[in-house]
Amino acid sequence: MDGSVVWTGAAPLPQNGNPAGTIEFRNVDKNFNAGAGKFLALSDFSLSVSAGEFVAIAGASGCGKSTLLRLIAGLDKPDTGAILVDGKTVEGPGLDRGLIFQEHRLMPWLTVEQNIALALQNTPIDAAAKRARIAEHIALVGLAGFERAYPRQLSGGMAQRAAIARGLVTRPEILLLDEPFGALDALTRLRLQTELQRIWMAERITMVLVTHDVEEAVFLADRVVVMTPRPGRLKATEIIDLPRPRDRVGVDFIAHKASILLALGTDPHC
Repeated sequence: MDGSVVWTGAAPLPQNGNPAGTIEFRNVDKNFNAGAGKFLALSDFSLSVSAGEFVAIAGASGCGKSTLLRLIAGLDKPDTGAILVDGKTVEGPGLDRGLIFQEHRLMPWLTVEQNIALALQNTPIDAAAKRARIAEHIALVGLAGFERAYPRQLSGGMAQRAAIARGLVTRPEILLLDEPFGALDALTRLRLQTELQRIWMAERITMVLVTHDVEEAVFLADRVVVMTPRPGRLKATEIIDLPRPRDRVGVDFIAHKASILLALGTDPHC
């Protein structure tokens, strides 16, 4: 499959009942300077994401996956085409979109609660409401009791949970995840995938995940989007119509993995 693919499943609503968090790419091109010339990172890319949907983006290194997240976040702008969130053109960063990176990027001189509080500096709520919201999100990611711990006192997985709490504390409509578990050991990665699934099921916000891990994509996503090598275009889409929590060794799970690996040009039997 190629071209623009729109998910037709029933998107869950956020807890407030407002179907906010839609994303639309319309024929987007994005170039970057490289030495004396330019290279085309994205070419005529079109994609729609429904409110509350969990979409994973897979593809070879350099295919433009992280560029897509930066465009949604408003950190970059397309050369041609448009990116819309809730029907409005993205003009720059906003509190309606949170971004989580592969590294936790916590400030080492601040505690967990102080790091999370940084995200609320520009949020128009009073101090008591901020304290309540910070406590709520620390509990949500399972870090109650570690409020006053510093990053050096946390494991890698705990630090990444704090980063997720920081990304969620502003109550964004959309959470963007750029290989958030790629730097973790295998066991911690599996545990945090389960934790992220639990958080998504509780919050029901739109999540867009960039990952090289096909099993992670199938475990977490409603839909997996496969991109072509540079320049990045939409090559295929895989609807993951499996109930949660998902059985990683189930026949249907393995079949979805094999389908995505084939789309990526990899022999699933190797």
